[in-house]
Amino acid sequence: MTNTLARRGRLPAEREDHFMRLAGAQVVSTRALLTARENVRAAIEAKAMICIYGQAGNGKSFAVNASLRELAPKLTRRIQFRARPSTRDLRHELFQALGLPGRPPAHAIEFDRMLRTALEEPRVLVCDEAQWLSKLCFEYLRYLWDDADSDLTIVFTGGNGCFEMLQSEPMLESRVYAWQEIGRMSLDEVLTVVPAFHPVWADADPDLIAVCDQEAVHGNFRAWAKITHHLVTGLKETGRRLVDEELLRWAYSKLSTRQAV
Repeated sequence: MTNTLARRGRLPAEREDHFMRLAGAQVVSTRALLTARENVRAAIEAKAMICIYGQAGNGKSFAVNASLRELAPKLTRRIQFRARPSTRDLRHELFQALGLPGRPPAHAIEFDRMLRTALEEPRVLVCDEAQWLSKLCFEYLRYLWDDADSDLTIVFTGGNGCFEMLQSEPMLESRVYAWQEIGRMSLDEVLTVVPAFHPVWADADPDLIAVCDQEAVHGNFRAWAKITHHLVTGLKETGRRLVDEELLRWAYSKLSTRQAV
């Protein structure tokens, strides 16, 4: 319980980076990751707000977490909601993420004073799944960031609707320093990245990797992690050393057949 509380609000451990904690997976420098690292670096230097968004599975959270683990691991705190929070919920989540002592103040004025004081120290706040935040929550985060004594960088990340939500708030949108959409990898990038991603693919025929991407994975990094899990199992169960077409088709047949091309 103590370890759980100590980790709350912190960056996840590196073993959490890859889907289902895929053993043997490596951090690979995709174009999206390199761009995210530069955007995050610039935001920290400018004490700015940025937004990194994209569809599920394309690697936005991975890119942000990997970048911040390198650039500001001790300064970073994360908050995340799966439903519409109130400003009260947001205050309490910030209280926990920042590791503030004692009990949360009962009155909003006292609570705001405590948070503003805590944010006078350098902090990088990651607001994950930001599309769930309400207009009032966005206004509250802007209020904290706008404080003259604040030393706060905010990284908004989110999936479907995140960009539209932030763009719909002019007072917030005008303060966002940089926007980055993380999309699917192109086939050229897949052929470069996937062999370095996991030992399963290191000696695989590039034509098989291309077939898998075109027919099943479509440049989605999470889907590559899923299919790699299946292949690790298949290689172990069949005693094969290398991925072949039969094993590959067995593996990607387990993915959804309704993925968008």
